[in-house]
Amino acid sequence: MLNAVRVFATFVSAFTLSALPVAAADYPARPVTLVVGLAAGGGTDSVARILADWMSRSLSQRVVVENRPGMGGNLGAQAAISAPADGYTLLFMGPNNAIATSLYKKLPFNFLRDTVPVAGVMRLTNLMTVPPSLPVNTVQDFIDYAKKNPGKLSMASTGVGTSVHLSGELFKAMTKTDMVHVPYRGSSPAYPDLITGKVHVLFGNLTGSIKLVQAKKLRGLGVTSAKRWEGLPDIPTVAETVPGYVADVWYGVVAPKGTPPEIVSVLNKAINAGLADPTMRVRFEKAGGVPMPMSPAEFGRMVASETEKWRKVVEFAGVSVD
Repeated sequence: MLNAVRVFATFVSAFTLSALPVAAADYPARPVTLVVGLAAGGGTDSVARILADWMSRSLSQRVVVENRPGMGGNLGAQAAISAPADGYTLLFMGPNNAIATSLYKKLPFNFLRDTVPVAGVMRLTNLMTVPPSLPVNTVQDFIDYAKKNPGKLSMASTGVGTSVHLSGELFKAMTKTDMVHVPYRGSSPAYPDLITGKVHVLFGNLTGSIKLVQAKKLRGLGVTSAKRWEGLPDIPTVAETVPGYVADVWYGVVAPKGTPPEIVSVLNKAINAGLADPTMRVRFEKAGGVPMPMSPAEFGRMVASETEKWRKVVEFAGVSVD
């Protein structure tokens, strides 16, 4: 009898172990949904669709972008987190999700606890811009001017708690400067006021500001990335003046907690293959960024680090959303 039990246990163990790679090999057997928590047509949505196009071809199964805008991306995050952990619902995420963890006080989920990292996708930079009428030419000039005029400079943003807003708040915290925050409903209404000098600085996405800088309607003082941005070698980083200052925009993919690691591995390999493809790299560069290939563990560490960084900035800024 004992031998029979042992044989049965061995059979069950072998069956279980062999079933896992078979499930991964069969994945995906139907379309995959990539949830985007922001509206269609924006920069985040555009990058997600570039990725979904590649994944559809790489996985030989449709990857469909589903926009779930609202609450700074939290409605989309909740929809993805609440989905079955089977690899068929993924979330395309960015800094807004890391920021939301501390900005929103009553979220029905814990982002780090309730997701598993899949892959990094792309990184892009913000650009610190000022109107030509402001008598500053460098980041240090701006800091000196702000300290001589405390509370008299205004810092535009694309809304309370956005990465653009908190990029400016991080600058204020690290330089000990005092500026008045002026939130706008996106970048489109902010730029005319910045150009005319009604507001004095914006840490806006590079894709929205670079053409205005090239047309000399705005002055670019520094990029917010850790290194100078390829294509803009003459514009220094803010960090060259403010050591340690980094406020990148980044995108990646996560899945609901409990998604099998074998499926996560399939997705990670497919995404990283796309990031290494020359044609795809050009498409990402046209979207204003550079590919950010990572293992699931590397991306998970980055998300955790970014979440903690922005928690400190949210506390410094004293902002919250109920």
